[in-house]
Amino acid sequence: MDAVQTQSRPVDTPNAAFTPRVLSGIQPTNHLQLGNYLGAVKRFVEMQDSGIQTLYCIVDMHAITVWQNPEDLTRATRELAAGYLAAGLDPKRSILFNQARVPEHAQLAWVLNCVARMGWMRRMTQFKEKAGKNQEEASVGLFTYPVLMAADILVYHATKVPVGEDQKQHLELTRDIAIKFNNDYGVDFFPVTEPVIEGVATRVMSLRDGTKKMSKSDPSDMSRINLTDGADEIAKKIRKAKTDPEPLPETLDGLVDRPEARNLVNIYAALAETGAAEVMAEFAGKPFAEFKPQLADLAVAKLAPLSSEMARLMQDPAEIDRILTEGSERARTIAQPIVKRTYEIVGILT
Repeated sequence: MDAVQTQSRPVDTPNAAFTPRVLSGIQPTNHLQLGNYLGAVKRFVEMQDSGIQTLYCIVDMHAITVWQNPEDLTRATRELAAGYLAAGLDPKRSILFNQARVPEHAQLAWVLNCVARMGWMRRMTQFKEKAGKNQEEASVGLFTYPVLMAADILVYHATKVPVGEDQKQHLELTRDIAIKFNNDYGVDFFPVTEPVIEGVATRVMSLRDGTKKMSKSDPSDMSRINLTDGADEIAKKIRKAKTDPEPLPETLDGLVDRPEARNLVNIYAALAETGAAEVMAEFAGKPFAEFKPQLADLAVAKLAPLSSEMARLMQDPAEIDRILTEGSERARTIAQPIVKRTYEIVGILT
């Protein structure tokens, strides 16, 4: 790859001078779950065929902002890679790697830490949620997590990032950092990245509480469908998913104050690759005793093959490691010249 030069771009066409490039990633903590698949990985696979260069990362450096058992982290990193592959990500068409194998992420993060402002960081709601009342005990890494995320994106000059709604604030920070860097140094070097948030299941909710996001860290395993779950477990979790006593309403408007019902309808729509309105047209007025078995059958048909393929891939960890190593080498061919040019702009000798 040619050395990256300072680039000018017309004001009315932001990012016009940059190669279109997609970057996104998931933390390797616990098991990959349905929300990750519908809200992220499924979209990753679709973007892979868009003609835009795609890089998909396992963000293991983000994972250690809170305590991780080392053996669990190693397993979860390989398992997430297996999930990417099982879902259809092709290491020949996309660049698949784990973050820690590309040291340029950390190198750029330090520069961006010196660009970001403390006031910006204090406004990050996810830090407040994760740290809770014990903010003084939280790691510095957790506080500066969004800056590392900005580095993940900007180290590849990524122009688009598929994210869930809960990461939108971090994307806005990335844009602020890029703009401030460009203004501070009088360059048009970093792109103003665009978030890609679309689809009916960008925010899949807990099966136990429709007001909370489905999460790998929820203490209750019944709150989520893991991509490692077999057919019987998937069906059981949907059968026991929390609902209300009323049948499904006649229209989408009837789901407004029924979060659990709305969540299950959205999951069905996402798995069936249709709209929530079409699901309502099919199931309007029907009780959950009829709807849930249909949803369970659909989920098993879509997810059980992924579970089986992940299990097969995990039997050969050396092959997973080979794919991640190769991907990191390809990622570095993009990241190295961008960090080098960043240092030159800042005035750091290399």
